[in-house]
Amino acid sequence: MIQVYIAEDDFRVANIHEQFLKKIPDAQLLGKASNCQETLKAIQEHKIDLVILDNYMPDGLGIDLIDDIRSLSPQTDVILVSAENDKGYVEEAIRKGVKGIIIKPATLERFVSTIMNYIESKKSLQNTQDIDQHFLDDFFGVKLVQKPTIGAKGIDPLTLEKVRDVLTGNTLGITAEKMGEQMGASRTTARRYLEHLVTIEECYAELAYGIVGRPERHYYMKKD
Repeated sequence: MIQVYIAEDDFRVANIHEQFLKKIPDAQLLGKASNCQETLKAIQEHKIDLVILDNYMPDGLGIDLIDDIRSLSPQTDVILVSAENDKGYVEEAIRKGVKGIIIKPATLERFVSTIMNYIESKKSLQNTQDIDQHFLDDFFGVKLVQKPTIGAKGIDPLTLEKVRDVLTGNTLGITAEKMGEQMGASRTTARRYLEHLVTIEECYAELAYGIVGRPERHYYMKKD
């Protein structure tokens, strides 16, 4: 269960966010603060996982308060809620390590999605014993750059794209012969393109054994 504190000077907005928070089973509201001083006092008195922090408070800016929160409780995370969408503000918030920014007025869908994304990321990190590169790529949303295909010997980029489309539409796999028929080329040409995709790890091949005759290579597009 994630322990949450709402720091918002407008009690009407704070109440709305409280109602939104009730839609999230894994989140528990510890309390609400209406200014920076009350927020820091709560940080000192409670073990808080997440502060949903308004940027404009009567006694200061939420974005400036982040450093004080970090100093008092390094394990406490912050999601900013503000009407501010200035690029400099966003860049500063990211540098300070906020876990999300919600631009006012916050809809239920946006609010819940942002908090749920934070909770899932936190759970993922807590529940993983062996962290490897694949986990880190998923955690940070890293997508590997595809190996270049333009300039490969005997490979035309437009034809290669057509082969990709055919592969994607054949989830049960396809042979070089069938690929040749669909792309209007010989079996040999089709095999060359398919094997190229195997080489650059975009697809894979498996031997399929029929009732009679030799086994055939069936090609399948890799899933992301």
